[in-house]
Parts: sequence; structure tokens; C-alpha cells
Amino acid sequence: MNGQSRKDIYAGATVDIILKTDQRTGKLTRGVVKDILTKSQIHTRGIKVRLVDGQIGRVHEIIH
Repeated sequence: MNGQSRKDIYAGATVDIILKTDQRTGKLTRGVVKDILTKSQIHTRGIKVRLVDGQIGRVHEIIH
């Protein structure tokens, strides 16, 4: 499931995100969502989240 819809993402979900510094390479970072930072319901590049370890990035994929 992609991370473009805010309704699919919740605190405690495991996700793969792309950090700002990794946008060129597309390297993914896996973690658990702490906060959802994007206010809009849909974002074409992915919903921005903060992971429990403090990293911030856009959700590329939601892991089930």
C-alpha cells in the first residue's frame, strides 16, 4: 500500500519512508510512525511522518 493517503497511516504503523537526504537515491528507511505531520488527506509524494526514533520523511510504503 502506498503512503499517499492520510487515512491509511496511523501512530504505531510500520512504514518505509524516504528521508529528505535520500530523495535522490530513493533509499528507504523502515520505522514505526509516531506523528503524522501532513495535514492534507492526500499528498502525491507521500504523507510526511515522524518516526519513533525522530527521523522525518515521506511514506513510500505501508508495511503490514
